[in-house]
Amino acid sequence: MVGPQSEREDKVSLELTEEILQSMEIGMVFKDYSGRISSMDFHRTSNYLVTASEDESIRLYDVSSATCLKTINSKKYGVDLVCFTSHPTTVIYSSKNGWDESLRLLSLHDNKYLRYFKGHHDRVVSLSLCSRNESFISGSLDRTVLLWDQRAEKCQGLLRVQGRPAITYDDQGLVFAIAFGGFIRMFDARKYEKGPFEIFSVGGDVSDANVVKFSNDGRLMLLTTTDGHIHVLDSFRGTLLSTYNVKPVSSNCTLEASFTPEGMFVISGSGDGRAYAWSVRSGKEAASWMLNSEPSVINWNWISADSEPPCIKWAPGNLMFVTASTELSFWIPDLSKLAAYVGRK
Repeated sequence: MVGPQSEREDKVSLELTEEILQSMEIGMVFKDYSGRISSMDFHRTSNYLVTASEDESIRLYDVSSATCLKTINSKKYGVDLVCFTSHPTTVIYSSKNGWDESLRLLSLHDNKYLRYFKGHHDRVVSLSLCSRNESFISGSLDRTVLLWDQRAEKCQGLLRVQGRPAITYDDQGLVFAIAFGGFIRMFDARKYEKGPFEIFSVGGDVSDANVVKFSNDGRLMLLTTTDGHIHVLDSFRGTLLSTYNVKPVSSNCTLEASFTPEGMFVISGSGDGRAYAWSVRSGKEAASWMLNSEPSVINWNWISADSEPPCIKWAPGNLMFVTASTELSFWIPDLSKLAAYVGRK
């Protein structure tokens, strides 16, 4: 006989498998947005999640209790992309008003701007913070990537690109990647001015880069493009390991994808409004979710010709991912569906 304490420990220590992925359902949903959620980010070490929405709000959530802790409105500037700094109640965000492309360092604790970062002349489409120090990078439709220090208003460096850039730091903050035009360029963060030390091809896909990310262990990286391709590469050799295909997205949308914490699976949105998961090892689809399949719970009306992909991110260190459109949904395993646990009840 298995006691309650032992069963809880088993559940906490579950490793992510295809069976668990396929069992995942919405555990909590927030429906109080009056516009699409354009961006979200998990804090690296706390249980916080931050979202940015077209309703001009920035919202802070405690993931462990599934509660909204604070809502701050950015009516003057709007808000598009948002990222946590190392501090769990401080964020950097980009505006969406069309006339001021500055980035802003905002304290959510007391709703105060700590610094403005001016330098871009068009919409910022990619933003990544360094885990090692106070550095961050931003990529814009003005075809520049700017390097910043959170403590200084002026940019510390500028790199010109030939297209829409997707950018990211690796988990250690030693390397950053810039993707555009069918290639991923790898830079040493300490001597970026020397140019890329590696250039990886993504198999002739020259459509706009949307998102580039490293896996937690740094061995893999992914790139999404507007043509609906999710490319997975070996980040050391540049070898293209797999390409997953979903419905393409429009040029003003972002196709988002995320590695699961151990790098075994990739989850992504799609131009058809669904969410998908693939096994990195086999390259095959592991699960998919029709996000409007239960109208009584959630209804995003995404299954249409002009559906926009959801924001989607895996929660660090948790068996949970989050999707966001006009609503915010937390997806968790339904243990009653898992054969290994049916006999224990």
